[in-house]
Amino acid sequence: MLTYPDIDPVALAIGPLRVHWYGLMYLVGFAIAWSLGRWRAAKPHSGWSSGMVDDLIFYSVIGTILGGRIGYMMFYGLDQIIANPLSIIRVWEGGMSFHGGLVGVLIAIALFARRYRLHFFQVGDFLAPLVPLGLFAGRIGNFINGELWGHRTDLPWGMRLPCSDFPNQCMDLPVGTVWSLPVHASQIYQALLEGLALFVVLWIFSSKPRPLMAVSGLFLLGYGIARFVVELVRVPDPHIGYLAFGWLTMGQLLSLPMLLFGMLLLALAYGRSSTMSR
Repeated sequence: MLTYPDIDPVALAIGPLRVHWYGLMYLVGFAIAWSLGRWRAAKPHSGWSSGMVDDLIFYSVIGTILGGRIGYMMFYGLDQIIANPLSIIRVWEGGMSFHGGLVGVLIAIALFARRYRLHFFQVGDFLAPLVPLGLFAGRIGNFINGELWGHRTDLPWGMRLPCSDFPNQCMDLPVGTVWSLPVHASQIYQALLEGLALFVVLWIFSSKPRPLMAVSGLFLLGYGIARFVVELVRVPDPHIGYLAFGWLTMGQLLSLPMLLFGMLLLALAYGRSSTMSR
């Protein structure tokens, strides 16, 4: 049985200025992507320069932040916007949607590809392996923020939460209870699956020449599977709940197009490659 560590979500406070771990995790993710991208660009015949990587990461940062925040508020927080329109800018409080961020990054890729006169999927295939470690860092930020917990569990790695910090987890327990019953740390599951595991798969897969669209397709398929599976043990947002069947969540619904499009891209990539090789 694990116990949630006492982590202050504020990493640094100087007067009224507060730097949150959640925001720092995004910086870590972008820094890792930038470093990996530069490393790959430096390889012979990569077709990429360090300056191109710098620009791509800059475009991606803007797309991720704007798309992630706007997407979250549209998918999960319309009631917050109605109650307080300024809540859309409070990124430091958490509330970023991967699917919204993905849309933002796709727009960024399109703009970058147009500027450098590249095929959209030349850019997508280069960027895809750089993303998962950023997702890993973001999920660690969710864990430090104490959000996105899973259902209760009897498994030995279930995590107890302090009732003083997480009263919603203890509402059905006797008054005075100090610790919640163990729950799934679904943020850690996501960090391991869509972060570390997906990174290893994509990094190895993309280390050899692949047909155009194949790396992008594998990323979408891999993330879609990881997200869909973890959502089975993750508690949905209380103001949304389950959408259907007593288990379908908004995260799963938004991941279905990724699964389908990922399979389509892989089929097109290898079908096209097979046709061209004849």
